[in-house]
Amino acid sequence: MTKTVNERELVLGILMEVTENGQYSHIVLRDVLSKYQYLTKQERAFITRVTEGTLEHLIEIDYILDQFSKVKVKKMKPVIRGVLRSAVYQMKYMDSVPDRAVCSEAVKLAARKGFAGLKGYVNGVLRSVARGLADVKYPEEGVRALSVRYSCPEWIIELWQKYYDQDVVERMLADFQQEKPVTVRCCLNRVTPEELKSRLLREGVAAEPHPYLPYAFLISGYDHLEGLESFREGLFMVQDVSSMLVGELADPQAGDHVIDVCAAPGGKALHTAEKLSVAEKNAAGQISEDEEPAAEPGMRAAGRGHVEARDLTEYKTGLIRENMERSGLDNISAACRDASVPDEKAAGTADIVIADLPCSGLGVLGKKTDLKYKASPEGIESLVGLQRKILSCVKDFVKPGGVLLYSTCTVNPAENIENVHWFLKEYPEFHLDDIREKLCPELRDSVEEKGCIQLLPGIHKSDGFFIARLKRKPD
Repeated sequence: MTKTVNERELVLGILMEVTENGQYSHIVLRDVLSKYQYLTKQERAFITRVTEGTLEHLIEIDYILDQFSKVKVKKMKPVIRGVLRSAVYQMKYMDSVPDRAVCSEAVKLAARKGFAGLKGYVNGVLRSVARGLADVKYPEEGVRALSVRYSCPEWIIELWQKYYDQDVVERMLADFQQEKPVTVRCCLNRVTPEELKSRLLREGVAAEPHPYLPYAFLISGYDHLEGLESFREGLFMVQDVSSMLVGELADPQAGDHVIDVCAAPGGKALHTAEKLSVAEKNAAGQISEDEEPAAEPGMRAAGRGHVEARDLTEYKTGLIRENMERSGLDNISAACRDASVPDEKAAGTADIVIADLPCSGLGVLGKKTDLKYKASPEGIESLVGLQRKILSCVKDFVKPGGVLLYSTCTVNPAENIENVHWFLKEYPEFHLDDIREKLCPELRDSVEEKGCIQLLPGIHKSDGFFIARLKRKPD
């Protein structure tokens, strides 16, 4: 029986969308796997690995190709470039695929995509790579050596070297290329951590507790999340432990009003809503469930705390609402708002404002590998301006005595601690609030400046992430 779908052709399509059309790899890959759900677990795993691996090692792959092809990578036809890149990845990093099979399939794919006249070129380049791959000479020292070895643009390495020791830089680069289990948060409003672990094990999923938080697990061994009944039931959410720390440091109390200004897809907002619900159940003098019926999801109940999850577009707020429905929480709503535009109605209304702002994403390059190719120094400078503009708007939402949590998923100090220093100088009514006692013992020594923590991949067991807890002075 002839196969109707060719995995390598799907990989090529994804790579073309990402490298030639500027799309985000995790979105394109997700959409392809969703469209072809009927593929076997092995086929889906092949597509995922070759796509992510090729992008992860792109600079190294191009360096290798340039050693064996008279036509340099930048001058190749886009389709041929994509075919050769994915083939070299398979040769170097996938022992289960024989080199001759890789060559043969690449030649067939080039012909199928309308380049039959270049079959000989594709075959010749890949056969040369297969023969000489073990003898490729890499740069031996300096930024160029790190760039090729870890497939990271030189300017990013140079940026990090301004702030971090060489050992830290190399540990971060190495960590981005490590395969890791997925981190999930147990939804405590529906299940205990012990019950969730038991459910996952029954579904054939390996689940190990994360050392930083008792309700976080590292899971592996599953095909796709939508195939897990526990996921469909909303018993857990995919969320890195660094992101969960925002909820920990928010520490909502009974009756608090929380505004998350850039909330999509809703992980931090839902976590905070969950913690708020727990706080209210534990609070003395709370209104019992017998006295007041539960509100519908997304509707605020009288006398109760509430989380308003905002984001810029209807698409993003739609993602928040989807996760709200899965969560079963009734103390959270979603609203379409531009965080960079003042909102007089929200002024002075929030006990807690969560500002997890758009950033360069240089702390999550292991999960979103193509970000490192899309980022630029000019783009980061623009992001710093946007971050400061948003902070200047949303700080007005904070009540006297309230809290502003600023966070990013980057390891770039210009977007992190330097923004905090700027903010404190511009708005002296705020000060940094000590966070050590709200963190697990393993992380307390990482608080280098009161109220701030910078998590680093390869150093901490998390993504690269920054959080600052800023408190507004009482009137």
